[in-house]
Amino acid sequence: MAEFDSNHVKNIALLGHSGSGKTTLAECMLFEAGLIHRRGSIEEQNTAGDYTDLEKERGNSIFSKLLHTHWRGYKINILDTPGYDDFSGETISALRVADTGVILLNAGVGVETGTDIIWEYTEKFKTPTIFLVNKLDHPKADFEQTIQEAQNHFGKHVVVVQYPLNVGLGFNAIIDVLNMVMYQYPAYRSKPEKLPIPDSEKAKAEELHKELIEAIASNDERLMELYFEKGELTEDEMKQGLHISMTRHELFPVFCASAKQNRGVARLMGYIDNVCPPACEMPPQLLKGENTLACDTKGPACIFIYKTVNESHIGELSFFKVYSGIVKSGMELVNESTGVTEKLSQLYVMEGNKRINIQELAAGDIGATLKLRNTHVNNTLHEKGRNMELLPTVFPEPTTSIALSNNKKGEEEKLAAALHQLKEEDPTIHVEVSAELGQTLLHCHGDMHLSVIKWKLQNIYHLDVHYMKPRIAYRETIRSKADALYRHKKQSGGAGQFGEVAMRIEPWYEGMPEPENLHVRAREIIDLPWGG
Repeated sequence: MAEFDSNHVKNIALLGHSGSGKTTLAECMLFEAGLIHRRGSIEEQNTAGDYTDLEKERGNSIFSKLLHTHWRGYKINILDTPGYDDFSGETISALRVADTGVILLNAGVGVETGTDIIWEYTEKFKTPTIFLVNKLDHPKADFEQTIQEAQNHFGKHVVVVQYPLNVGLGFNAIIDVLNMVMYQYPAYRSKPEKLPIPDSEKAKAEELHKELIEAIASNDERLMELYFEKGELTEDEMKQGLHISMTRHELFPVFCASAKQNRGVARLMGYIDNVCPPACEMPPQLLKGENTLACDTKGPACIFIYKTVNESHIGELSFFKVYSGIVKSGMELVNESTGVTEKLSQLYVMEGNKRINIQELAAGDIGATLKLRNTHVNNTLHEKGRNMELLPTVFPEPTTSIALSNNKKGEEEKLAAALHQLKEEDPTIHVEVSAELGQTLLHCHGDMHLSVIKWKLQNIYHLDVHYMKPRIAYRETIRSKADALYRHKKQSGGAGQFGEVAMRIEPWYEGMPEPENLHVRAREIIDLPWGG
């Protein structure tokens, strides 16, 4: 039997502009749950999330990571995503399988460009969303300004559930207007004291509490009637209303934290457990052919591959979400795209680069498996005797192109294999062998994305590659009519040479009449490769 059923699994994606603190927050969540006993940091290059050599070298996330934690009877799958738009494919694939998005806002900067782009993705997927104002211990932190910008960018449905006291270097308290208490953090401790709201803050807290109730009630008729009847809602009624509104993508609560100091993280995790929807409460998934698939452990086993990674010494690691039924180690499933039967020889839950072997995963859960030979990103695997295929994730088109070739002769096949593997791991990469230009072209998403590809080719595949600008295919065509007459005459002894050529060039179009004043002996129309 699976360790967690569908009702007790929460899948969250940590989202936000680069530098907003996503990886540090994930580290705190693992620490709070007791899965790690010492919090790593970006500076010390020892976080559970950013474990690759490239990420340690650059000091920021490049790939989405799957981690998990246990919290008060629930399992929280954490998808830590990169913040730069160059790696939007990683963010989109994570959002495809997440049931809640946690968007981090840097209190010292406010709403950044990357945040706007990420918001568009959450709107597209209708992902229930929480905002977390992070870095409230930053010297230039401004909570009020950050909230104002968030409401200007994302609408008035962004509602405050918590607000901080002593913003800046002295940040040490959070007032929660959902349950109307203050959490005060003693120095050098992450566990807060639960205290009454100070008299100086009561008026502000009560005003925000009322605004929160009105926002919740406005999205549910039953709660609206209760509010009119009693003039108040209980904490449980407010949590229920938030749960309904979030599931419908209608309300976006705001929380406070300093992930670096581990303040506010435990309260956020408690909210995720109590309020955020599990996969089984989300709308059914669309299948090709306009059918749907409900997240139900009693349904047929069905998984969706959202990401693959080629790990040294172990091979290809496939990450998947169970959308229906229960999958077990050793189970055989059919790939709907290829018709090939794949065996799930081993199942894992992940903590970054650490794999934990398990026997079963229930509908709604996320895991990984090894060595699926003919299965790739966007493939659906299901029980034998079924026909079901989940709609694929649509990735953005590339924006940057470069030509590349080997500096060493004889490594052409090695380069082709490396590019194929990169494309398997990252579907936003396109590789084109252009016969017209005589070049191999690589299409990707900006200079940063390209620099990561170059690093991989050099350090992982050990290839010496030359990069250059793509050639331009200059094409000319006839735009107007022109006549020419040429006479060839040559006398060099014996029979002489004489000939005349009359030639006319003009644009051709379907159904045009025969040329005037010219005798055409033979006429042949040749279709050109590009449609001319």
